[in-house]
Amino acid sequence: MSQLLDEISRLLQQGRAPAVKETVSRAIAEGLSAGEILNGGLLAGMGVIGEKFKANKVYIPEVMIAARAMNAGLELLKPLLAESGGEVRGTVVLGTVKGDRHDIGKNLVKMMLEGKGLRVIDLGVDVPAAKYISAAEQNGADIIACSALLTTTMNEMRAVVALRNGTPALGGVKVMIGGAPVTQAFCDEIGADSYTPDAATCAEVALGFCS
Repeated sequence: MSQLLDEISRLLQQGRAPAVKETVSRAIAEGLSAGEILNGGLLAGMGVIGEKFKANKVYIPEVMIAARAMNAGLELLKPLLAESGGEVRGTVVLGTVKGDRHDIGKNLVKMMLEGKGLRVIDLGVDVPAAKYISAAEQNGADIIACSALLTTTMNEMRAVVALRNGTPALGGVKVMIGGAPVTQAFCDEIGADSYTPDAATCAEVALGFCS
């Protein structure tokens, strides 16, 4: 059985979406649980891609192709996970801040977060601080993750932290920030909980916050 999971992981790393779907289907037919397939096959494969991305051994196109393959497998697993009450590891509200319409970095973070088994509420781009807060409340989020690619939009992150601090119901919610102009010093200055320099590290830290 573990051979099938290894095959799913390998095919995912190669970005072979149809083959991933076929092998996941075979694994289901052979009696593996949705959780086993998710953790031992799909998430294991995305974990390898995440490590390679951090080490500059693969780049954004390869990550996106692998994520597409993961989603192909997930299509088959989602109904089964819902039936079995498959546990979500945590919920992240994600978006690019108000005034900023860049989304490549945000989309990469989303893939990496989902690759760790986290549920992502993607608010898109040009997201005002209040929208992060309402989405976090509505979805029982563990984390608010904000991306900015322009120095002129970074201060919206300060507003997100201030609103989180002023919302008692979100007392345990972490604020994570990232993007090209963002630094650890800025993170410390505004009182955010984490700054990460890349998508793979972001996903690791996020999973740690949800554990």
